[in-house]
Amino acid sequence: MVMQEGKLLWTPRPEQVESANITAFCRWLEHTQGQHLPDYASLWRWSTTDVDGFWQALWDYFDIEASTPPSAVRGRRTMPGTQWFPGARLNYAQHVLRGAQRGGDALLSMSETQPLRALPWETLAQQVRGLATELRAMGVQPGDRVAAWMPNRPETLVALLATTAIGAVWACCSPDFGARGVLDRLTQLSPKVLFCIDGYRYGGKQHDRRDELAHIVGALDSLTHVVLLPGPDSDGAHLPDANVVRWDALMDRPPVQAADFRFEQVPFDHPLWVLFSSGTTGLPKAIVHGHGGILLETLKNASFHFDLHPGERIFFHTTSGWMLWNFLVGTTLTGALPVLYDGNPAYPERDMLWRMVQDARATHLGASPTYVDQLARAGVVPGERYDLSALRMISLAGSPATAECMAWFYDNVKADLWVANGSGGTDCCTGFVGGVPTQPVHAGEIQGPSLGVAVKAFDGQGHALIDEVGELVITEPMPSMPLYFWNDADDMRYRETYFDTYPGIWRHGDYFRIRADGACFVLGRSDATLNRHGVRIGTAEIYRSLARIDEIEAALIVNLDLPGGRFYMPLFVKLAEGLTLDEALEAKICARLKSEFTPRHVPDEIHQVPEIPATITGKTMEVPVRRILMGAPPEAAANRSAMANPGALDYFIAFAAQRRGGETVKT
Repeated sequence: MVMQEGKLLWTPRPEQVESANITAFCRWLEHTQGQHLPDYASLWRWSTTDVDGFWQALWDYFDIEASTPPSAVRGRRTMPGTQWFPGARLNYAQHVLRGAQRGGDALLSMSETQPLRALPWETLAQQVRGLATELRAMGVQPGDRVAAWMPNRPETLVALLATTAIGAVWACCSPDFGARGVLDRLTQLSPKVLFCIDGYRYGGKQHDRRDELAHIVGALDSLTHVVLLPGPDSDGAHLPDANVVRWDALMDRPPVQAADFRFEQVPFDHPLWVLFSSGTTGLPKAIVHGHGGILLETLKNASFHFDLHPGERIFFHTTSGWMLWNFLVGTTLTGALPVLYDGNPAYPERDMLWRMVQDARATHLGASPTYVDQLARAGVVPGERYDLSALRMISLAGSPATAECMAWFYDNVKADLWVANGSGGTDCCTGFVGGVPTQPVHAGEIQGPSLGVAVKAFDGQGHALIDEVGELVITEPMPSMPLYFWNDADDMRYRETYFDTYPGIWRHGDYFRIRADGACFVLGRSDATLNRHGVRIGTAEIYRSLARIDEIEAALIVNLDLPGGRFYMPLFVKLAEGLTLDEALEAKICARLKSEFTPRHVPDEIHQVPEIPATITGKTMEVPVRRILMGAPPEAAANRSAMANPGALDYFIAFAAQRRGGETVKT
């Protein structure tokens, strides 16, 4: 099916516009401040020009509780380094657990070994208070790091909230990460406590992680306590150290009443959690977010761009190490119920997630274009098999969505559906562009820039472009921008990552186009980061792993965004003299990357090349190679005069030409 970009796919009915949270917010603004903002375009312009007014309005609208009020919206106003709500003291977890006052269920969860079940607010709040009290008894202080190697289960959310309730800093890797990938991340933080699991079920198979766990625990010499959640078919008896305690034993304590528990009151910019981005130029970046910034940003994004209402149910298939998990569990701030699933999305049947949407009565579903492409190729039509009457919103993320991808939902799921394409990232733990519930949906388009996000497309000289492709930049600060990178002296790496190209302007690393009417198009990465199924992977961590394979002298890896949300990630290797790439070496490379990191790190193809292109200073030229493989003229993609080995590009030029002709290149 070929779908014309820009074709109208859906228009919200008047009653849908009337009930939208964004409509209520506009009325509140007019009533309380006299702000008349008749449409989304005017609301967005106000939110990005009156920066202080907008974020103060959100503070008031969402009734942020601060034990000490702020003295202003902003103190220091530079970017980077903006100081938000100076003087305020609050707590993220305290705001999440305000939901206990409403009662009812807080979330739903399911795994390959557990049926769909609900966790009541009363139980969640009691478990958080109890675990937080135990963490304090272990000596965990505000600012200490608490790490996790945990799956997408309610216990992980309890651990997150208990950690942040006492002012400690949370960080999590999912259990599919191998020991090397985990240690590259967690050793940067010197965590005091580790929550972990020793095995999990995926695709009907048991994955024993005891050896990996022993390696991780043994290498983290900063640990004082380990909390073990035994996996399926495990008794948890294999870690006899006195500082290891089982989850159920830790939770089997007398309940801590709400009146007896104290949430640690911390500054607005106190570290909340660390999210790990790619390791493109070294170890994965340890991105630190703050209590107040994430609180405000999640409330804004979930309320206005997902239009979540109390009692609605939102489901993303995600791991606990991806920023989408942090956002998903954060939707509890709105009174919505996140649906957590720990397992294979295509087991025991290819469309299992749609059965879960039906059984959970999910109103919101997150999906990737890659997943949609898989369903379309298999001829799956969810609307014919399942009762999806509760479903009203689809959030597409992970890679650029084509017009055909968006149209697939209207043809195969249901006609009255708000399909919101969006893009953002781990860096700010939110979307920069995304859904607008009061506006029509057009094929292949993102509805608009998010509120409070002054997003633009810049050319190389820093001039704003309209309806032309440029670099995605943000020209005004946001509270959820990173506080800093952990162990980043003088913010050097932080500034190099976002602010070197356009001083004082955030450059995100995506190609971007925005029309005068606000429609947006994110067109893939403009830097060397590998966006693999929506998870960013750094080239540096792949190179570090390959450097320990004696046969490999040098390597280069790139990832290409393909139509239909698909990806192509080839690895190019220069081998030691006299060696030839064979199946055994390919298997060795793939096994190393899979065991040390995740299956997402395994390339689609491996090719032996005579030389790896490098600059005169020795930097591997991933971006020029990627541009050549995407079809850019070689003279526009790379400056050979700045190369140490100009002839090395010839292989890749031939490779790109033969690939466009449908051939596979081998040396």
